[in-house]
Amino acid sequence: MNAHRHQADGGEASPRLLGPAEIRDLAELLDVTPTKKLGQNFVHDGNTVRRIVQTAGVQRGETVLEIGPGLGSLTLGLLEAGADVIAVEIDGRLAAQLPHTVTIMQPGTRLTVVHDDALRVTELPGDPVRLVANLPYNVSVPVLLHLLEHFPSLHSGIVMVQAEVGHRLAAGPGSKVYGGPSVKAAWYGSWRIAGQVSRMVFWPVPNVDSVLVGFERGEQPGTEDERRATFAIVDAAFQQRRKMLRQSLSQLLGGTSASAAGVLERAGVDPQSRGEELGVAEFLAIARAAAA
Repeated sequence: MNAHRHQADGGEASPRLLGPAEIRDLAELLDVTPTKKLGQNFVHDGNTVRRIVQTAGVQRGETVLEIGPGLGSLTLGLLEAGADVIAVEIDGRLAAQLPHTVTIMQPGTRLTVVHDDALRVTELPGDPVRLVANLPYNVSVPVLLHLLEHFPSLHSGIVMVQAEVGHRLAAGPGSKVYGGPSVKAAWYGSWRIAGQVSRMVFWPVPNVDSVLVGFERGEQPGTEDERRATFAIVDAAFQQRRKMLRQSLSQLLGGTSASAAGVLERAGVDPQSRGEELGVAEFLAIARAAAA
């Protein structure tokens, strides 16, 4: 992990955000072509940036974690609101440029840039209390779950993700889009859809819709060992989501459907039910019954 703490020099300039012209100028300066591999779509609309910051409830003086700051659109909005920002950026050119952009456009603010892969970061130079990010769409769920696992100081957040992913994260049992990510996210707290985002505020314009997803961390329902066991059961249940649990969990719970049914009955779960019907508490009960 390569972290660079930066405090922009004070000045009289009023806060500014990046618009379409600044985004394109910066991209040309850095020879950056947005790539699908890194999930790069840069926001160029100041009103959208300020709406995200406001929706997140960012408070002056608190430490906010941003993942994938890119050219700095959302970073500048967070700094404008008075937050101290820790920004994790995998692209070396973008990580190196961000402090310079902040010096020009948001003097007198506090930014720490961490040049690293968000999926590998396990330590940060500070204890962020809020996550606010335009997450790379191709890794949004793994990044979220990784951050929630390793940074318990994060008590809430707003993330922009692909609409399909966002609705899955916020779904409850019985919903058509409820799945493994829904259960795993619920382990850490409550989730909600907090707004829609137009495709037209991005450069380049993505071919998918985007939503804002909000979360509030709750009390973790079990131990870390129980979390790992529960998540393994969730994975098995949704790999064969159309099958009854006594079938989809048979390999994990004793090797036969009969042994799996016995564990499920001890957990108080109907062996003929399916994963999409169960909440995180029921999956945890199965994990505990299997370990008993």
